[in-house]
Amino acid sequence: MTKKKGVFQKFSLISAGISFLLAIASGVMLYFQVESVGKDDPVSASFMASTFFFICVGIVLTVIGKADLPSFKSDNSEIDRK
Repeated sequence: MTKKKGVFQKFSLISAGISFLLAIASGVMLYFQVESVGKDDPVSASFMASTFFFICVGIVLTVIGKADLPSFKSDNSEIDRK
């Protein structure tokens, strides 16, 4: 049985997708930067770090968004019957 995802979990999945897109964009920019100035340039290193960061953030947000979290709502149906 799958529980309904909350607003924050849906937002987490959307943010994960955006993060993966930014990782792809950073990787493309890294490719063009390495072609023009080489991999030892500080800008190339920052694109490498950005790509790694966005991939890791995307993985974490995907795990958060797909987690099966328990409901923390209190069930007062037993109290109402008394």
